[in-house]
Amino acid sequence: MTPSGLKIAELPADAVEVGRITDAWGIKGWFKVLPYSASPEALFSSKSWYLLPAEQGAKTFSGTHQLLISEAKVHSDTVVASASAVDDRDAAEALRGARIFISRASFPAVATDEYYWVDLIGLDVINREGVTLGQVRELLSTGPQTVLVLAFQQDGKLLERLIPFVAAYVDDVDLAGRRIWVDWQPDY
Repeated sequence: MTPSGLKIAELPADAVEVGRITDAWGIKGWFKVLPYSASPEALFSSKSWYLLPAEQGAKTFSGTHQLLISEAKVHSDTVVASASAVDDRDAAEALRGARIFISRASFPAVATDEYYWVDLIGLDVINREGVTLGQVRELLSTGPQTVLVLAFQQDGKLLERLIPFVAAYVDDVDLAGRRIWVDWQPDY
């Protein structure tokens, strides 16, 4: 089943899930988006979104579809978007729950010493003594700072270690080498 006006597409190899469509907004086909980031610049910078059906609940379509975005903007406390292929409220409601993916190549460039969280996941974290402390499983925003959540094994058990992602503890991030160097000890 294909929503009217959407093109069937292949998900790009570098696709990153950045949000989901929560509901229709207004009567002219606009829809509300729940971004997975506090700074949804990727949603605003890309004019080509890839939609996959909701993982749970009613599914109004199957497969991957490309949606060409006309406009995306912040409105009040939410993100709203429009697409030429979605021209009325019914069409927007048919997208409810759709997961939004964007090609990583479409993300805006970051400044020096800034990183997209998605680029840090999976990197090995090594301290100054050369001890591997684990691999970044996820990042947490605790308000004043971001925290790396590392997964590591000890005595056959999968454990986690938390390290603040701040300059006081992070010496270097080597994206090409897939490593983060830190001033941190295994027993902290």
